[in-house]
Amino acid sequence: MSFVTDPAFVILHVRDAAASAAFYADLLGRAPVEASPTFAMFALDSGLRLGLWSAAGVQPPATLPGGSELGFALESDAAVLACHADWCARGRAMLQAPTRMDFGLTFTASDPDGHRLRVFSPAG
Repeated sequence: MSFVTDPAFVILHVRDAAASAAFYADLLGRAPVEASPTFAMFALDSGLRLGLWSAAGVQPPATLPGGSELGFALESDAAVLACHADWCARGRAMLQAPTRMDFGLTFTASDPDGHRLRVFSPAG
């Protein structure tokens, strides 16, 4: 029997929780539902929650920088290209230009801590 079947949230360890919360508030178009000097939590429409926790206070100690990847599935290639143009206009750090890969059209950006933000349209 498995007791752990459905993750309730994902936590990214970050250098500065307030700065990362501001980045993700702009990226997601919403304010965190919980915020303190060392932690912020965002409630996403999917039901998943995204937490940002200052690495300095994590036990056991966390490693930085980055190393995690968040995936954002969009409905079409056109939506991927529009999102890429919007993120470039906002000055997001781009790691990969729109590229066709075996799973669909994708691009990858980076948050302030080096976590990867992959946007893609699943191949039909």
